[in-house]
Formats: sequence, structure tokens, C-alpha cells
Amino acid sequence: MKQIKEASVGVHIRWMIRRDMPDVLSIEQSCFEFSWTEEDFIRCLRQRNCIGMVAEQDNQIVGFMIYELHKNRLHILNFAVREGCRRSGVGQSMCSKLIGKLSHERRNRIMLEIRETNLDAQLFFKSVGFRAISVLHDFYDDTVEDAYLMQFRYRPTASEIAKPSSRIRMAG
Repeated sequence: MKQIKEASVGVHIRWMIRRDMPDVLSIEQSCFEFSWTEEDFIRCLRQRNCIGMVAEQDNQIVGFMIYELHKNRLHILNFAVREGCRRSGVGQSMCSKLIGKLSHERRNRIMLEIRETNLDAQLFFKSVGFRAISVLHDFYDDTVEDAYLMQFRYRPTASEIAKPSSRIRMAG
């Protein structure tokens, strides 16, 4: 498994709160041509399985991620780092946080879709261990652009593989 080194950039990852929305929207609008609206964020975050997190550095929000919890995977819906803070370990710290939520027995992969024209994002996610596993043709509502479906798969340690996972006990 490709190990992500913990960035020493002083990034703190925490739950997104309502007060963060102006900063999150600012990052969103500067990063994406077809950006989410505040209503898009609110609609998504009201769903039970949807989580929003922000990356803070020196008490300033420098990135965010929105992801869904599914039975056996996490699905990144939105992920962005403020323009001047890219290539400084912020994105790596956010990915590290998500990868830390994976396990051998439950959620064992992270999925996301990336626009075919977003080469920077493709290269970033590849650098932290994601692989493109398929092309999703005409994926977006706003364009006829294709997307790459990318996946990070958890690799269990030898001790996790050796450890029995069944909790059933037979009475004798």
C-alpha cells in the first residue's frame, strides 16, 4: 500500500459547521467552473450519511471535503484546496484523514469521480494511491464531459488477515 506521509503543515481537520459556509463557498467558486451553490451544500449535508469536513491552517479554512458513508466504502463528492495552499500537504492531510477511517472488516475503499479535463486532481489523487478504474461517459449534467472513476483500496496488514473476524461463539 502506498503510505501517505503525514504532512507537517500544521493542518487541523475538523467537522464543517454552518459558520464555515462563506469560506467553503469562496474556495468552491475559485476552484470549479461548475461550482456547487450554498443550497447544494446544505441539501447534501442534511442527508444522514453525508459528512463535511474542513482543513484549517492558522485559523483559516484552506480546504474542505464532502463525502458519503456507505456500507463498505466512502464516496468523495467534493474536495478542494484553496488556490494558494495547494502542493503544501493540505490535500494529503485530508486524504490521510479519510484513509484512516478505512478498515479490513468494514469500509475498505474510497471512490470518487474526476472530470477528464481536471488533470491536476487526477495526478494528485494518483499520487496518494488512487487508481482510475473506469470511464463514466457523459457523466455530468452541466457538460457532455466524461469522468474517471477513481478508487483507493485499503490493504490489510498481515495481522489483520491472520486475525479471525467472526464474533460468533458456539456453546458446547
